[in-house]
Amino acid sequence: MNPNYRYDVHLPPNMEQGKSYPTIFTLHGKGSNERNMFGLVAPLADTFIIIGVRGNLPLGAGYQYYELKSLGNPIREMFDQAVQDLEAFIAYATEKYPIDAGRRYLLGFSQGAILSVALALTMGERLKGIAAMNGYIPGFVTTEYALRSMKGVSVFVSHGEYDSVFPVRIGHETAAYLRDRTEHVTFKLYPSDHGVSEENQLDFLAWVKHDAEAESI
Repeated sequence: MNPNYRYDVHLPPNMEQGKSYPTIFTLHGKGSNERNMFGLVAPLADTFIIIGVRGNLPLGAGYQYYELKSLGNPIREMFDQAVQDLEAFIAYATEKYPIDAGRRYLLGFSQGAILSVALALTMGERLKGIAAMNGYIPGFVTTEYALRSMKGVSVFVSHGEYDSVFPVRIGHETAAYLRDRTEHVTFKLYPSDHGVSEENQLDFLAWVKHDAEAESI
């Protein structure tokens, strides 16, 4: 099977034969790339497999996973295809690398956060957790997609209080919707614009390490 996306993979340097590892798939924002996301998760590289997935559509000097009709309004057909292709990519990577299928996480920023939430809703407990930074949930996902149980899925939602792209109320709405689907929601606000602060990064790292360790006990 050929993957639908170019990607970077970082394997733990001292991997043990026959052992499977918790894995983070990173999904970048519009106009960015997979390498820009690695800095957020680099401190985990000794114990996690890290796979940065590059959007397959060029945009300026970077990439995107789908195009927009207008801000906050994805082209439906392209969004649907991205969700389908990313789910297939996760399956491809799980077969190719020593990934612990019970500890698969998504980390997404902006467009990547939007897709991470959509994938959590459609894949359900086939994912262990997601971190969605400065994103939202498209209305058609909640009303027209076939949604799976997220009861056992851990969720980290973060948003900038001064986000000039997606107002902070969207972060509150996203967290509230997900709290109706799983008890395992952490929601954090940061005094930032549309970006990821150092405090946001440190909170995410602590969250994912704790969650993955708890699952392995």
